[in-house]
Amino acid sequence: MNLSQKLGFSDKTKLLIIHADDAGLAHSENIATIKSLEEGIVNSCSIMVPCPCFNEIANYALKNKKLDYGIHLTITCEWENYKFGPILPVNEVPSLVDKNGYFFRSRDELKNNASLDDLRKELKAQMDKALNCGLKPSHIDSHMYSVGATPEFFKLYKELGVLYDLPVLLNQQLMEMVGLNIEENIQENDFLVEKVHYGKFEYFKKGELKNYYRGVWNELVDGLNMILIHPAFNNDEMKEITVNHPNFGSDWRQIDFDYFTSNESKVKVKENDIELITWKDLNKVM
Repeated sequence: MNLSQKLGFSDKTKLLIIHADDAGLAHSENIATIKSLEEGIVNSCSIMVPCPCFNEIANYALKNKKLDYGIHLTITCEWENYKFGPILPVNEVPSLVDKNGYFFRSRDELKNNASLDDLRKELKAQMDKALNCGLKPSHIDSHMYSVGATPEFFKLYKELGVLYDLPVLLNQQLMEMVGLNIEENIQENDFLVEKVHYGKFEYFKKGELKNYYRGVWNELVDGLNMILIHPAFNNDEMKEITVNHPNFGSDWRQIDFDYFTSNESKVKVKENDIELITWKDLNKVM
């Protein structure tokens, strides 16, 4: 019996999670995420614990018990001026930060500097802070998929799923994006999302990101799909945060919000006979 059948659907049903990353990053990100969940077709999100607006989205999650959300483990900060670092004191995890005490901007910098022990302490601290706030996440995933910077880090990521009894986002496309060999880093019993769909910078540069989303419905595979987006508003706050970083920048995030709250996207779900599910649904059959 495959996953679709376990959930009560036919074996050829296209299952889909429409997932908003980066909740907690900023006020704009939070409000757009909330509106996407309440007014659009987004049905899951993940929360960045070390970021300035964590408490805002955490309080929303605590008041909305049906919300499906994960913890977006955060160990890199890609922005030029908008900085954040570990929730532990820097002197406890010195290998995770640059000379100014902030997370490194890239996975390569993380790979070249971070110790496994420091990473383990910080990731556990992020999980524990979320749980101590009363949050009840449905899964664990990772900002920039930076947990895949090395096979050792990736193994730790999977171990955290076992430790906290939560599924972790595992997927071939994301692993390939960060340079991980799937055969060497996935075991037989690991649960994988069959296909993760996400916009690429080449689409955005050509002004074709919205067209990519319009066509993504034809690219869904049998089994479990995920569309990863980053909704936020193209306002002064997000423009400053994403300055000189058009990749997943302010304009991009406004497109994500606009499309996945549009009537067109709602119609596409119905037209393609798609079953929207959440990580909470998956937890019932895993």
